[in-house]
Amino acid sequence: MVNWSAFRPLLTSPFLKNALNGAVKRNMSDHRVIPMQPSKWQWNKFKDLMNFYVLLGVIPLGAITLGTNIFIGPATLTKVPEDYTPKYWEYYRHPITRFIARYILNDPQQDYEKYLHMLYEESERARLRQIERMILNRMEKNEDYQAYYYRPVLAKYHRMSKDAADYLKTIRGD
Repeated sequence: MVNWSAFRPLLTSPFLKNALNGAVKRNMSDHRVIPMQPSKWQWNKFKDLMNFYVLLGVIPLGAITLGTNIFIGPATLTKVPEDYTPKYWEYYRHPITRFIARYILNDPQQDYEKYLHMLYEESERARLRQIERMILNRMEKNEDYQAYYYRPVLAKYHRMSKDAADYLKTIRGD
């Protein structure tokens, strides 16, 4: 076997050292790794959406509000002709509030009538529940059958079934 220590002077020569320094080295045992850090994806997504909604909503609405306040301004009181009845949205002072009241929100009279209808429906339901309780109490007191579950039979269908039975009887000849 060859003595490997004989090659040591060759490996320490300056020529070979320069050749090895210029070569590509693989540092596999070094601890130079990518440091772990939290992702910035959620933050970037939040910034993108925030910019999008600001450009989409805040800037146009701000411009409309600014223009309305500068060029139109709040309403002023004036004399109303005798034969004119003001609309419900004309009672608001600011033009944006008037626009919202006229085109987006319901008429207060319509809301009031819907509320009255809801009260009427609830009172009818309460009245029907009270009548049902009275009937159940009366049935319990008299130990009666549940007669209000009876569904009347229409005589028309009874006559049709009787005619069909008579016709079948004549065909069979019984």
